[in-house]
Amino acid sequence: MADGSTGDPLLMEKEQIHARVPPELLIHIDVTIEVLKSFYLLPSVMHRLQSLMLASQLRRDIGYTQHIPSYLILEAITTLRCCETFSLERLELLGDSVLKYVIGCDLFLRYPMKHEGHLSDMRSNAVCNATLHKHGIWRSLQGYVRDSAFDPRRWVAPGQISLRPFPCNCRIETAFVPSNGRYISDDPSFVVGKPCDRAHRWMCSKAISDCVEALVGAYYVGGGIVGALWVMKWFGIEIKCDRKLVQEVKLNASYICYLPKISVIEELEAKLKYNFSVKGLLLEAITHPSLQELGADYCYQRLEFLGDSVLDLLITRYLYVTHTDVDPGELTDLRSALVSNENFAEVVLRNNIHSHLQHGSGILLEQITEYVRSNLECQGKVNKFLQHATCKVPKVLGDIMESIAGAIFVDTDFNVDVVWKIVEPLLSPMITPDNLVLPPYRELLELCSHLGYFINSKCSSKGEEVIIEMSVQLRDELLIAQGQDRNKKSAKSKAAARILADLKKRGLSMKQCSSKAKQLDIISSDQQYPLASLESPLDYCHVDANPSLGGLPSLKEAVVLRLKLDKGGPRSALFKLCKRLQWPMPEFEFVEQRFRTPIVLDGVTTTNFNSFVSTITLHIPDVTAITLQGERRTDKKSSQDSASLIMLHKLQELKVCICKT
Repeated sequence: MADGSTGDPLLMEKEQIHARVPPELLIHIDVTIEVLKSFYLLPSVMHRLQSLMLASQLRRDIGYTQHIPSYLILEAITTLRCCETFSLERLELLGDSVLKYVIGCDLFLRYPMKHEGHLSDMRSNAVCNATLHKHGIWRSLQGYVRDSAFDPRRWVAPGQISLRPFPCNCRIETAFVPSNGRYISDDPSFVVGKPCDRAHRWMCSKAISDCVEALVGAYYVGGGIVGALWVMKWFGIEIKCDRKLVQEVKLNASYICYLPKISVIEELEAKLKYNFSVKGLLLEAITHPSLQELGADYCYQRLEFLGDSVLDLLITRYLYVTHTDVDPGELTDLRSALVSNENFAEVVLRNNIHSHLQHGSGILLEQITEYVRSNLECQGKVNKFLQHATCKVPKVLGDIMESIAGAIFVDTDFNVDVVWKIVEPLLSPMITPDNLVLPPYRELLELCSHLGYFINSKCSSKGEEVIIEMSVQLRDELLIAQGQDRNKKSAKSKAAARILADLKKRGLSMKQCSSKAKQLDIISSDQQYPLASLESPLDYCHVDANPSLGGLPSLKEAVVLRLKLDKGGPRSALFKLCKRLQWPMPEFEFVEQRFRTPIVLDGVTTTNFNSFVSTITLHIPDVTAITLQGERRTDKKSSQDSASLIMLHKLQELKVCICKT
C-alpha cells in the first residue's frame, strides 16, 4: 500500500491474529508474560552451556596444568558451519604457523646435514592436512568438533521426543562410530554436519585437521609455546628440541673464517642494529650457493629454511594480536602478502641489505640490478604487482631476509622476541587492510567471480619461455592478453595484470565492485515488502525480452548436458554450459511475497508463508540478452532453479544444448 500523494510506502502495523480456545481448557499460571517469553531462550542457553561443557571436557582430556579458558577451546572446535559469531579460522591460522615453526626448529636441529629442500619436504609432510587428520582421529577429536548450526526446533529436553525427526540411515546401532573404511566416503550426496536422531553425522576430514591446528593456536594463546608443545604431544606429534644442539650449530658456525669479510659484516650489523656473538652466522646468512662452486662449504639455505618458519610465526602473531576485527580470510591475505618473496625483496632493497650479498654469479647480478632499476622507476605506484609482472623479483632477495632472521634466531639461542625487536623496524611500514594488494591472478579470479565472467587460459612454449594467452569474455567484448616468462606462474601473473588493466579502463575493479555491493546491501536492507493478498494471485508468465536471435553464433554441435532435476541441478547445468561456451554467468533477480496463510502451489497447500519468483537474464556475447521468468516457489534457490530450467529449455529450442535427465 502506498500514499498516492508522495509515493512513499506507509508503515502498517501487522494485524493481530488471535487463537480462540474454550476457557474450560485453560489453566491459570501465576507467571508474567515477560517471564514466559524468556523461556523461549532456554534452548539457546542450554545449547551454549552444553558446548562449553564439551570444551571443558576436552580441556580435561588434554590435561595441561595451566588454565586455558573454555571459550578459547570452544572457539577452536567451532567451524563456520555453526553460523556463530566466532569460528576456529583465526586460531587455525595461528596454529598453522606455530606447527610450522616448532617442526621447522626440530628438523633444523635434528638433521644438521640435510639441505633446505629435504627439510622443506619433511616439514610439509608433517603439517599437511592428511597427517593432522590422522593425529586428530587418533584422539577421537571428531566427537568434539562442532560442525552444524544449532536448530532450536530440534532441541528437546530429557525425556522428550523431537517434533522434527531426522531418522538414522547410518546402519549402525551404537552412538560411537568406528574409524574404518566402511564409514568413510567421498559421496557428495551425504549431508555434511547435520546429525541424525542418534547423533551420527558426516564430517569433512579437513574440519578435523583444521581443528587440530586451531587447538594448537588456542594453547599457544593461552599457554605460550609450552602450551602449544603440550597439546602437540597430546596429539602424538613428538618434538625433541635439545638446547645442546643449538650450541652445536653455533659452534660449527664459529669455525667459519669471517675476518676477510669483517667490514661487510660490521656494516650490515649496523643496519640491523644488532651485533652477532657468532659472526660466522651472519656471513653464512648472506652467502649465496653459487660461492660453493668456488670452494665455500656453507651457504644461506638452511638458515633460510629456519628463518622462513620464524618470520611466518612472528608475522602471524603480530596480525592475530593487532587486527582483532579483521575477517579471517583477509587476515590470511595479509599474512600471504607480508611473508611473500616480493615483500621481503622490497624490505631488503629499502634497507640496502642486497649490497652485502656474497655470490659468484654474473646472471644473478644482472637480475638484481634490473630489479633495483625497475623498483626505482615504480616508486610511488600503488600496485607493486604490476611492476613484478614486468620485472621478475630475484628469489635470492627474499631468501636473504629469511636467512638473516634465522641467523639472529640461532645467535639469540632461539629467542623469537629478540628476533621480532630487530626485524619489525625493517618490515615497517607493514601492509594493512587499507593498502593490501592481491596478486594479479588472484585479483582477476575474484573480480571475474564477482562479475560472473569466466577466465580462459591457453599455455604454449617458445624455446625456454612459457607463453600464457588469457581471455575474458565480457557481454560485448572479448579481452585477450599474453604473458611470457620462463616460469608458468610468472607468465600467468603478467597476463592477468594486463587483463586487469583493460578491465580498469572499462570501469571494472574490485574496489568499485565492493562499493557497489555495499550500496546494494543498504538498498536491500531498507526495502519494504508488502503483504500480498490471496485475492490477487501472482502472475508468473514467461517473458522473453528479445525473441529475435538470428545473430546467435553457430556451434559445431549442441552441448550435451546431464540435467538433474533436484535442488541446484538446473542452476549447475546452466553454469556448466556458460563456462563451456565462455558466456557471462546468468543474472538473477527475485520478487518476494509474504502471505498471512500458507500458500498453495499446484493445488497443494504448503507450510510456507513466503513465495519467490526469479527472473533470469542471460547475456550472449555480441548477440543479445534473453530474459525469462520462472515459476513461483517457496524459497529463493528453488525459484532460481525454475528460471534456470526454463532458460535451458529455451536454449535447447535454439539448438545450443541438449538436456538429458
